[in-house]
Amino acid sequence: MSRTLIKSLCRQYAATFVAVFAAVVAVFLVADFVDNARSYKGSDWVADVALLYGYKALVVGHQLAPAALLLAAGMTVSALRRRGELTALKALGFPPHALLLPVGLCALAVSAGMVVFDERVVVGAARRVEELSAQRFNRGASWDFSFTRKEWFRVGDRFFELRQGDADTGFAQVTVLTLTPEFTLARRVDAERMESLGGTRWRLSGVTDRRFSTSGASTVSREAEGEYDLGVDPSAFRIRLGRPEHMRLKQLQEQIHARSEVGLASQQFALALHNRFAYPLAGLPAALLAVLLAVRPGRRGHLTTALVEGLGVSVGLWGVMVACRTLVASERLAPALAAWLPCALLLGVATLLWLRREGQLGGGAG
Repeated sequence: MSRTLIKSLCRQYAATFVAVFAAVVAVFLVADFVDNARSYKGSDWVADVALLYGYKALVVGHQLAPAALLLAAGMTVSALRRRGELTALKALGFPPHALLLPVGLCALAVSAGMVVFDERVVVGAARRVEELSAQRFNRGASWDFSFTRKEWFRVGDRFFELRQGDADTGFAQVTVLTLTPEFTLARRVDAERMESLGGTRWRLSGVTDRRFSTSGASTVSREAEGEYDLGVDPSAFRIRLGRPEHMRLKQLQEQIHARSEVGLASQQFALALHNRFAYPLAGLPAALLAVLLAVRPGRRGHLTTALVEGLGVSVGLWGVMVACRTLVASERLAPALAAWLPCALLLGVATLLWLRREGQLGGGAG
């Protein structure tokens, strides 16, 4: 294809995408406002709602971008067909699937941009949406749970209860339990303070040390201060509060490592890490699939058909994502596979359609 033709098709697809993207975001925000309007109260509710929906527009835009790429691709090809331009391309010797190149280039650019947009903008905006909903409108029941402090940690045969403080400034009101291989209590250390001395060594103050024998006897010792090798370094206790979707890539990587070290679940954080790339990039195979559906021989309905096909693929994609997230939560599916499976399915279906059109799966070119 000539460079001029590619630029022309890219402009048409980009213009359609912008229009579809703006429309679906606006419809979603209006529907959300109507659904929750009763909860927006207070003397400054107008300003608060404006701020809330400003942040929510950023989050929703990222969430709906793959669907907008899909719908725009089908609508662009339908418009070309309706104006006879698709027939003109065939007359010039270009096969219908040549449209995959300009659509793919635009979709790839938007998808890659959404990865950066998510990392730099959306993670902060999503957190602000939940903060505003919970603090100003008393909505968002999951806020307290997501930001509840984690006090119990497990490292090897030791369980740590860290009631106050953090890894950098030290912990207060600490209990360290040591269990035997038979999962019986062998030792309990209570301390008023626990501070890192570097590596796996810690200074404990106001210590009460209890040891338990297999016969049931116990001994108790107390000291004002002592140094202990607890087999864990401070980085393992740097557990951040909040949803994994609200964290940047570096923070997600740190949390996956830290949570794995202290026996906390990290699957949702690994899923969020992979979805930072997999979710926006799903827009690329989705757009290619929409093109192949729109150029198939004997297709009728044009714009209406494109919308129906796009919505059908979007609903199917959403269902697969929900199922994958559920399987990750139940530890029945690896986070990496769950994140990339929807993208792989879209690409697989698009490949099958292309092979069928090329006559390699029993179909013929048309």
